[in-house]
Amino acid sequence: MAITELPTERSKIASYNPSLIVLYGVPKCGKSTLMAHLDNNLILDFEDGYRALSVMKVQVRTAQDLFQVKKLLENKMKETGKAPYKFITLDNATRLEEACLPYAAYLFRQTPMGMTWKMIETVDPKTKQKVLKPDPKADVRQLPKGAGWGYMRDAITELVNMFKPYCETLILVGHVKDKMIEKEGEEISEMQLDLAGKSSTIICGEADAVGLIYRKGNSTYMSFENSGIATNEARPLHLRGRKFEVIKSDGQGHMKIDLSQVFPDPETLEKITEEALAVQSAPLSEESDSGKE
Repeated sequence: MAITELPTERSKIASYNPSLIVLYGVPKCGKSTLMAHLDNNLILDFEDGYRALSVMKVQVRTAQDLFQVKKLLENKMKETGKAPYKFITLDNATRLEEACLPYAAYLFRQTPMGMTWKMIETVDPKTKQKVLKPDPKADVRQLPKGAGWGYMRDAITELVNMFKPYCETLILVGHVKDKMIEKEGEEISEMQLDLAGKSSTIICGEADAVGLIYRKGNSTYMSFENSGIATNEARPLHLRGRKFEVIKSDGQGHMKIDLSQVFPDPETLEKITEEALAVQSAPLSEESDSGKE
């Protein structure tokens, strides 16, 4: 595409649902229940955690499984001319990372220094000749000086992003981990997506929204508030800095699930965005000004 001119005025702020959203929380906080509630959602299930729920799912274990699913999605898209699903969910991030290990090793072996890395001698059953094959237990994370983490990040990023063209919103579900960080000279515990190394930072940085799912009493919340103790954030205005009650339980096993504010329809999304813009552009009140003095 040739660039022929430069902008002369600001663009209009767009209202949109996230193309990639990361949702994380402690086990049994309601993540699977929420994913099962979404219509037209293909779930790529790494843990067999949806047996008690009525969903559209494919059981996956390896990177090869993911590439096979991608091929089927690609064929479906060619047939229909549109994305096969509204949502695609990868559940969960920790198991995805484990599935990426052999693919990360493959990426390393495509480099000059990794061509013969961790190869084992075996006998070809057809030719009876000795051949070298990749060691299935090879772990790039054990390379000297942390050299393998770059290949892990590349593998995870590729296997996540390759599903974006086949849905409106790609969802990555994960568990939470605590990480010690320094803030204003004090060490505090921050909740993050449970991925090793810098993978969590990279994936969350590429996401349009990162939300924490947690329970409080009989309610389950999805928070995009930047509290300072959790890695939560969102670019879309209808999510930015907000918290939603997504499950309300009566304590007797009956639940009301509502994700309409997180993934609103186009008309509602436009309205919410306009309201958010109005709030942001409103002048500070005298009370707000005096409170800062």
